[in-house]
Amino acid sequence: MVKQKQQIESIYFLRLFAMMMVVLVHVTAAFGSVLPFGGEAYQKYHFINRVIRIEAGIFIVITGLVFFYSYIHKPLTKTLWKNYYLKRVTYILVPYIIWALIYEGYSIYVGAREFNAIEIMTRILQGKSYYQLHFIFLIVQIYLVLPIFVWLAQKITFFRKYMWLFGVVLQLLYLMVNGIYHLVPFTLFISSLATFLLGGWLGIHYHEQKAKKYNRSTVGLLLLTVVSGTAVSVLHYYVYMIKTISLSGMVYEIVNTLYLVVGSYFFFRFTEILAERLSRRAVATVKNIAMYSFGFYLVHPLVLNFVREVIPLHGNYLFHVEIIVQYVMTLGGCYLIIWICHRFLPFSNLLFGKLPKKAVFLYNREI
Repeated sequence: MVKQKQQIESIYFLRLFAMMMVVLVHVTAAFGSVLPFGGEAYQKYHFINRVIRIEAGIFIVITGLVFFYSYIHKPLTKTLWKNYYLKRVTYILVPYIIWALIYEGYSIYVGAREFNAIEIMTRILQGKSYYQLHFIFLIVQIYLVLPIFVWLAQKITFFRKYMWLFGVVLQLLYLMVNGIYHLVPFTLFISSLATFLLGGWLGIHYHEQKAKKYNRSTVGLLLLTVVSGTAVSVLHYYVYMIKTISLSGMVYEIVNTLYLVVGSYFFFRFTEILAERLSRRAVATVKNIAMYSFGFYLVHPLVLNFVREVIPLHGNYLFHVEIIVQYVMTLGGCYLIIWICHRFLPFSNLLFGKLPKKAVFLYNREI
């Protein structure tokens, strides 16, 4: 009988930060069409918009961490994987298909597309029904291949010990080869293998890594995160935005991979500190909000589109205030929609993935 494992509370902080950053990415993306190109404000918002894209790495690290922590010591039986895939279909694939159809219908309604059943099916299969759904398509791929990597980690000690390094090398090799030969026209899971296997490595060595959260190396990770994040933003601005520097795409990919890996590792340690130091009520509140993170990812573009109709942006000093208001309204609107559905709809899991049995608004008053 497998012993029940201790819950990783830092996961909920990671989910909360990543969820808030992904919404901020899409809110601040308006700088590109509203602010004067190349101006001071344009540069600052570009920097913010690129740096917070670490959220993608954090989400994938969470996936690897949770599942390797849960499955690494379990016998890989047919029954276990049958239940595993059944849950993934119920809590990930079904909500993805429902929301892909919703966004297809929305795009037709606003006149962005015309109805074409074949094109709709193709976009759904490739995660292209709406701009944020490509990431869910990527996560589904990771869920499909995850059992293979768990099996490798169980059988091969060297792989288990250096999983994160295998991930970095394989990801960069894939990006280099695909950049030259263009073999895969869609986002393949190998392009995120570094953060996925970093998460798996953290899950396998969780207690050992948790014990290092107060080490001096955590400060070093913070500094390296700041440096690599700044480098990613600066390179993207000068190479891809204003195009004043000509540089190999692989240089950018190497720096970006470094940022995602180091930054995600730092956030793991940082959230372990938060989970230990904050009050029980604060941790419970974070958990209650973070449980809706998948729902936030699915619904926030629709909420943001509505908010932009109510609070339009201007290309002057009002832009800063309007962006903040849009951000707060989008977060609040998403939370209310998901909570109301959770509270009153009997099948809300099919819309927003796995949810707690009880809908708690922000925090449990009994704590």
